[in-house]
Amino acid sequence: MDAPWALAVAPRLAQFVAVARAEHMTHAAEEIGVPQSTLSRSIARLEADLGVGLFMRSGRTVRLTREGRTLLRHAERALGELTAASREIHGDADELHGRIGLAFLTTLGVAAVPRLLRDFRATHPDVRFTLMQGPHQLLLERLRSGDADLALTSPLPDEPELVVEPLDEEELRLAVPADHPLATRREGVALAEAAREPFIGFQRGFGMRGTVDAWCREAGFVPRVSFEGGDAETLRGLVGAGLGVALLPMSVHPATPEVVELPVITPRTTRTIGLVRVRDRRLTPPVQALETFLRHRPLLAT
Repeated sequence: MDAPWALAVAPRLAQFVAVARAEHMTHAAEEIGVPQSTLSRSIARLEADLGVGLFMRSGRTVRLTREGRTLLRHAERALGELTAASREIHGDADELHGRIGLAFLTTLGVAAVPRLLRDFRATHPDVRFTLMQGPHQLLLERLRSGDADLALTSPLPDEPELVVEPLDEEELRLAVPADHPLATRREGVALAEAAREPFIGFQRGFGMRGTVDAWCREAGFVPRVSFEGGDAETLRGLVGAGLGVALLPMSVHPATPEVVELPVITPRTTRTIGLVRVRDRRLTPPVQALETFLRHRPLLAT
């Protein structure tokens, strides 16, 4: 395929990425504001131009083929570069009045990110922000697509196209109901002591889920997960209702009498949170200012 072909299909790449993310034609059409029939025809034309199938279809639900996954990787990168260029052209690159796209883990949105942005705005009061919260993989997708300039996430990705800088370590503690037999062990417990307990955990796809599963394996057991969710406050509430135990970031929410958070003696249940950006993407002055600011401030409150 030559350059003129690439220019011709560029307007369809955003539609393709929207469908790939939503895995549903109707939902993607609603998100980008086009009729579902128009979106379906656009994807069909793109497949015809490429000569390969990009999606496996089941009604309006779709899944990427191997070729589709390859195109998604390059399409996100291309759209990211176009988004960065558009921001520069339209003034988002102004250090005092520009815009920053910041993606971060949901658990950091309770206290850490609001505190950091408040302090950053003290010297950059007119910089505008587009904030994105979500699980680890979604944050990386937002980076690659150009929606986000920087991401605060864990676990730290090991990908050549990403620049990663560790910023801080966060302790996770074993949250148990206040009337649980372990609740009196304020000095700490071994994670293996909870091996027979029902666990309340983050959904698969969240970086925290893989991290907790790895710690449990290190402790010699596979957790029996009875409830899954995507919000730490909800998980803590389920613990308080006596429905299980959970490994949760400490001090994400104020202490409640229904839940006791116990230090874990072994294994060491801390995760590293880092700052991530796309290696070859030029940073605008406001993004550079925030990156420098984050490097010199504690991410988590002490």
